[in-house]
Amino acid sequence: MGRLNDQVVNWTQVHDCYGDVDRVPMLLERVELEDDAEAWEELGYRLVLEDDLVFSASFAAVPRLVRLAWKSARARRLAGAILRRAAGHHGCDDLLASCDDAIAEFRKLLDRHLQSRPTDYLATFLDTLAAKEEYHWSAVLGDFTDDFYHLACPHCAVEVTIAIGDHGRYSAIRDWHLGDVNRRNLRPASPEALSGTGRWMHETAVRDERKALADGIAHLFGEAECPRCASVFHIADEYTSANRPVSR
Repeated sequence: MGRLNDQVVNWTQVHDCYGDVDRVPMLLERVELEDDAEAWEELGYRLVLEDDLVFSASFAAVPRLVRLAWKSARARRLAGAILRRAAGHHGCDDLLASCDDAIAEFRKLLDRHLQSRPTDYLATFLDTLAAKEEYHWSAVLGDFTDDFYHLACPHCAVEVTIAIGDHGRYSAIRDWHLGDVNRRNLRPASPEALSGTGRWMHETAVRDERKALADGIAHLFGEAECPRCASVFHIADEYTSANRPVSR
């Protein structure tokens, strides 16, 4: 399909969650003319159904939403909501791929917003991860006040609970009656040891003075000891291996 030119989208070939092919372009024209709250609300539930499903019209709308997002928080949030669900089974991979230029522009916009220290910092951080195709982290990363990650030990296969929050930073075996037992302290990664997505996440949090987020990321990309077999493994590597969607 090539790069998506939103000015020449054939809207008769893309549909929203109701199967309609004409409503979304009309709503986009309305919000382009003025900040119409009613039109934005309808766009939201036509493009993202029940906070989970997206459709061909969702991706067709992305370039126009990104263009609006430079001055509209509603456009920014809706574009982010669409991209966070881009790893799902929507059958629109070609259409999504044709949005690459718009998504690259969206990453720049989101980074600028992060540097403004916004009240919706974490949501913007998660949208940025989705725009980087790090969908698994976008879906599960929290603010590290009460975060838990469950994964199998790569050596003995026991299910290990990783806790990173105000309650502690540890690996444990979860017992439904006793809680988290056989706790082992996590070993956070040093900033110099981080690479790839982990390095970007940590450096961005440090740059924006999000100390709790930076500390949580250092632990998430650090090492854990299995409470059963005492083997040591990289938390993020094991979690990513088990949860990362297949690349399009």
